[in-house]
Amino acid sequence: MGGLWNKVKKRHSAAHPFCTAIVPAAGSSRRMGGENKQFLELRGVPVLMRTLQAIDQTQLVDEIIVAAQQELLEEVADLCYRAALHKPVRVFAGGATRTESVLAAALEADKQATLLAVHDGARPLVRPEDFDAVIRFAVRTNAAAPAVPVTDTVKMADSEGLVTSTPDRSTLFAVQTPQVFQADLLRAALQSALDESAAVTDDCSAVERIGKQVYLTEGNRENIKITTPIDVALAEVIIDMREKTK
Repeated sequence: MGGLWNKVKKRHSAAHPFCTAIVPAAGSSRRMGGENKQFLELRGVPVLMRTLQAIDQTQLVDEIIVAAQQELLEEVADLCYRAALHKPVRVFAGGATRTESVLAAALEADKQATLLAVHDGARPLVRPEDFDAVIRFAVRTNAAAPAVPVTDTVKMADSEGLVTSTPDRSTLFAVQTPQVFQADLLRAALQSALDESAAVTDDCSAVERIGKQVYLTEGNRENIKITTPIDVALAEVIIDMREKTK
C-alpha cells in the first residue's frame, strides 16, 4: 500500500508542483507622484487587493507571500484580511530593492515549493487562467514569463538623444508577470545578482545573467502595470469592459 501511495503522490507532484506566489509591493511609487499605488482604488477596490484576489482564484498557486514596506505591514495585513483570501497568505517587510525583497520572500517560501511565481503587486488585472498557464509552461521550461509583441518602433539612443540603432521590432516583446521559475534557480540567480551588485530590471534578467534560458509565452494586453496616473484610467476602462461581458 505504501508503494502505491508514493506513486500516486509522485503523479500528483508532476501534475501540480507546489507553487508559491511572491508579490513585491514595497516600491516607492515615484511615477505616481508619491501616492502609494498599491492602495489606489480601481472602481472601489484597492490595486493590491485586486491583485491578491486574482491570484487567490488560480488553480495552481498554493500560497502567497507579500513583500511590503516596513511601515505599511499592518495596513497590508489588514488589506489581506479584508480581501477574504482562501489561500494561505503571509506579509513581511521587503528589502531596499526589488531584488532583495523577492529573494527574502523566496527564502521564506514553503519548503515544499518547487516553483516560485513572482507577480507585481501593481498588476491587478491578471486573469487567473493566464496565471495558471504560465505556471504550466514553467513546469516544462524551468523559467517562463508572459509577453506581448512590441507594437511601436523602438529606437536606441545615446545620452545626447542621438539615435544609434533601430532594433527589428519583430524580435521585441514587452515582458509581464507572473514570471515563474524553478525555485532553486531563482534563489541562486537573485543571490548572484546581489553578491555582484548587478542591476537587474526583472527576475528574468537575474536568471539570464547566470546563463540560464528563459522562455516567453503569450501574454495578455489587459495585464497592465499601474505605474502612472493614466494607467489608473485605462485599468478602470478594462474593468468596465469585463463587467459588460460577464
